[in-house]
Amino acid sequence: MHTPLHDLVEHGQSPWVDYLSRPFVRGGELDRLAARGVSGVTSNPTIFRGAMTEGDAYDEQLREQLRRDSDPKETFLGLAVQDVRAACDELRSVFEASRTRQDGWVSLEVDPRLAHDTDGTITEAVRLSELVARPNLMVKIPGTTEGLPAIEETIARGIPVNVTLLFSLKRHRQAAEAYLRGLRRLRDSGGDLRKVASVASFFVSRVDTEADRRLRELGGHDDLLGTLAVANARLAYGTYLKVFNGPEWRDLSEDGATPQWCLWASTSMKDRSRPDVFYVEQLIGPGTVVTMPPETVEAFADHGSVADRLAEGVAGARHTLEAFAAAGVDYDDVVATLEREGVEKFTDSFRGLIDGIENKRGQLLDA
Repeated sequence: MHTPLHDLVEHGQSPWVDYLSRPFVRGGELDRLAARGVSGVTSNPTIFRGAMTEGDAYDEQLREQLRRDSDPKETFLGLAVQDVRAACDELRSVFEASRTRQDGWVSLEVDPRLAHDTDGTITEAVRLSELVARPNLMVKIPGTTEGLPAIEETIARGIPVNVTLLFSLKRHRQAAEAYLRGLRRLRDSGGDLRKVASVASFFVSRVDTEADRRLRELGGHDDLLGTLAVANARLAYGTYLKVFNGPEWRDLSEDGATPQWCLWASTSMKDRSRPDVFYVEQLIGPGTVVTMPPETVEAFADHGSVADRLAEGVAGARHTLEAFAAAGVDYDDVVATLEREGVEKFTDSFRGLIDGIENKRGQLLDA
């Protein structure tokens, strides 16, 4: 059945689903969404926390893992790796058929407690890549100051990377530059640039949530409400167009490199007064990826409107940022706050996941 998700692909954008669990893969839901046009999977600690610690879908394997592992993180990895491998295998044909190499990827995040630990992140990224052992795995690394050299090193080792928790234009450019440095090092060491890829996960809805809160505190400027996130993403796309053109990039491209595609994350609409697929519709453009929670995937497949809207708004987006500055909203502080809170939220979710596994230990082994 043809859906607007298929139309996204025709416009050069890859729709991914931001969800992963054992029932989701083994129960056929991922296969169903792939038939509707979904071509990739992202995951994060919050998603795994809900999947593993609520209900009984994992209890049988959890009981076995808990008997072997005293460290709850190792227990988590034992479970997560199986799910990620299964999703990678499910999308392997999509991955191999993708002419742009933009499709068929599955993402698994490094421990978010390592977000400010460069060496720890590198070690974990290598380990996750080796544990999953699938060519269509992307390791998610936060785009923090400490994460940037880890991104470069991971790419230089030939491991695909999903740069996550990007909110600022500065960080986005730095992530692109880290990717380029990693590619050059990989090529210089004799590596195959065709075997690596990267996306820059630029978070959307959270930007409006924080910026609108500040506007309301200041009072007035209602015309700016709900406008910063899309403008921010469009300017990031402008950076993408600049960085991944020109002689330096063409040199790498000729050796098989693919650009670091913009990935629009946090695309569900929090404001119920606005269309549920607003962010997805506003950020459609070639050479991009959009990841959506299952409910947004279903909504877009049902009533999404597809047209190239991304590049046409780049010029006006700069004026939007200037208008926020004139209104008294400090853009740099907004995005710094969001990065800090994003790391904290994922860290809290990971700790909750570990605590939930420990609670399951008592329930399952004492039963």
